[in-house]
Amino acid sequence: QVQLVESGGGLVQAGGSLKLSCKASGIIFSSYAMGWYRQAPGKQREMVATITRGGNTNYADSVKARFTISRDNAENTVYLQMNSLKPEDTAVYYCNVKRLTSYDLWGQGTQVTVSS
Repeated sequence: QVQLVESGGGLVQAGGSLKLSCKASGIIFSSYAMGWYRQAPGKQREMVATITRGGNTNYADSVKARFTISRDNAENTVYLQMNSLKPEDTAVYYCNVKRLTSYDLWGQGTQVTVSS
C-alpha cells in the first residue's frame, strides 16, 4: 500500500517561508513522478508543482518563481520550498504520485496558513 505523509505546514506571515516534506513508502519512489497539490476551503484541488523521476519540474503559474519542488530518492521524500508566501497560498497541501491522482485518493495533507 502506498503511504504518503506530509509535514512542515504551519502559520506564517505574508512574505515568509515554509518547507514541506512528504515521506513515501510502499512504492519504488525513484520510479515515479511526484507532485504537490493544494485545496483551499470551498475551492477545488489544484496542482502546485510536479517533479519527474529525472528531476524535471513544472509549476502552477501562481507559484512560479516562489516555490521549488525537489526530491531525495535516497530518503523517499519530496519537498516543497515555499518562499514569499501570500495569503492566497493558504490551503491544505497534499503530495501524491502524479499518475495516481485521478483515483482521488489523498492523505491527510498539511495545513499552510498565511496571514496578511
